[in-house]
Amino acid sequence: MLGSKPHSPSSERNREPILAVLRRHFADRRCVLEIGSGTGQHAVHFAAALPHLVWQSADRPSYLPGIRAWLAEAGLPNTPEPRVLDVNDADWPEGPFDAVYSANTLHIMGWPEVERLFTRLPQVVGEDAKLAIYGPFNYGGRFTSDSNAAFDARLRGDAAHMGIRDFEAVDALARGIGFRLVEDVAMPANNRCLVWRR
Repeated sequence: MLGSKPHSPSSERNREPILAVLRRHFADRRCVLEIGSGTGQHAVHFAAALPHLVWQSADRPSYLPGIRAWLAEAGLPNTPEPRVLDVNDADWPEGPFDAVYSANTLHIMGWPEVERLFTRLPQVVGEDAKLAIYGPFNYGGRFTSDSNAAFDARLRGDAAHMGIRDFEAVDALARGIGFRLVEDVAMPANNRCLVWRR
């Protein structure tokens, strides 16, 4: 916690490298849906840096008070009230959004939830939407570093449904709903930022 707000040190560390990717790919976007806003730190930082965007934060109900605290302190005009979003529910924020962003969520969800996320995306995005996902990924079924292997073991020790996802499997889900990969960016701490366009 930072004062009365939740605080994620990793969000502070990764926000600038992610922002560099978003500046390129979201320059022509208008309205972004953030899936899994967590503490709300990314919403505030990116909305302030990209004022042409309406940044719609969303997460499960328990996260909304913390997100509201960050948004209220920042007082930005382009951050509407955070919305409830659980990938298991049919009720998603009403679009259409021309961009979707999510960070460090796919390895927390179970694989069926990852599949549901992609299945539901066409309901809320337009025909020319972009999708940016940040986090760790395996390639060819292999970990990209010893630290990612150790992280995956910790995740699976905490809950069997969690774990680092294979890039190829995630890309197949994206292609299945009409998205094609446009950039795969290496990020600090053995993470990636993947960007698709519909």
